[in-house]
Amino acid sequence: MDFNKLIARVKAILMTPKTEWPVIAAEPATVPDLYKNYIAILALIPAVVGFIKSSLIGYSAFGVTVRIPVGAGLTAAILGYVLSLALVYVMALIIDALAPTFGAQKSPVQALKTVAYAYTASWIANVGLLLPWIGFLIALAGGIYAIYLLYLGLPQTMKAPQEKAVGYTVVSILAALVLGWIISLVVAGVVGTNAMMGGATVSGAGGQVSIDPNSAAGQLDAWSKKVEAAGKQLEAAQKSGDAHAQSQALGAVIGAAAGGGQVEALAPEVLKPFVPETLAGLKRTEFSAERNGALGMQVSEARATYSDGANRSLELEVVDMGSAKGLMALAGWAALDSQKETDRGYEKTYKQNGRLVHEQWDGQDKRGEYAVVVGERFSVKASGAADSIDQLKAAVGGVDLGALEALKTQGVKNG
Repeated sequence: MDFNKLIARVKAILMTPKTEWPVIAAEPATVPDLYKNYIAILALIPAVVGFIKSSLIGYSAFGVTVRIPVGAGLTAAILGYVLSLALVYVMALIIDALAPTFGAQKSPVQALKTVAYAYTASWIANVGLLLPWIGFLIALAGGIYAIYLLYLGLPQTMKAPQEKAVGYTVVSILAALVLGWIISLVVAGVVGTNAMMGGATVSGAGGQVSIDPNSAAGQLDAWSKKVEAAGKQLEAAQKSGDAHAQSQALGAVIGAAAGGGQVEALAPEVLKPFVPETLAGLKRTEFSAERNGALGMQVSEARATYSDGANRSLELEVVDMGSAKGLMALAGWAALDSQKETDRGYEKTYKQNGRLVHEQWDGQDKRGEYAVVVGERFSVKASGAADSIDQLKAAVGGVDLGALEALKTQGVKNG
């Protein structure tokens, strides 16, 4: 196994997919080689991340962290990994079987190439699930970008006519969602919520498609062009040997992939006024603010604890996601909307007045959290013990969200 070759292919398919797909389509390959040298390795990422998240880090809500026993976590990871390998092959069979319907050429090996390299974005983005609640947006972004990679790949690998590529993609993705749903039932016994790419309508056996230019498909086209352009800048910087230029170009690539371009996150002192000294009638007892950066990306956070000195306390977090602000736009493109209820309470994510909102409430313990994304860049979250979710909503409402939103373009260098 040549890991340098694998890494080079991953970078190429993510950064310059339009030029990499013809290369992939033309190179010789076999099913065993594709699995051994690519699929089996990258498909390990979601399995390993899932195990780390569920059994080592745990899932936190209402101030409680739940971890799956290591044995059960390993079993779920192994089962999920094996089923994901099977899913890739079944997806390839479906894409191959659909080929004549969309004027494409049948080829089992080319179909497997298509699935394997399109899935790359989703496999890599699963690393984001290790982050707090915004981490799922990274995974979501990877899934959406995988759809776009599939759209670009089908005309190259399967020789699908360009005018039928979107229809071919949409039908294939519907099949993938069903298969993924089945796997989630087998592994966890829980039905997940899947975000679908909107704005495309398929009609007739010929796969004729009309696309809303303002839909996710149109947004993804502009997004992919930014990533591709940034990738070319990185290639040029690498050839130049200039370390500073390479660092800047890498930051541009990551910023473009995150959808937000290069953004300098707000300084901690700028965020401090949005964390008031009193909140919901409680006094601020702890405060911290910091700005961190890596690989050309920056994130700022201001956090405070409010207490009455007795049993009631709240936490307030104001986060500037910097270059990752584009992930919030991706969530909007995907029309993200989910809700789950139990006998203890509920959890839901939705859009309200153009803003992404996430709320959890445990009616038994009287604890919860309420978060709002402002300007597709800032996350404001209140969490802790309360009489009702309305108190947490009022706490977030105590922050000057309008003034915060007015800062959404500050520090934006491009994009």
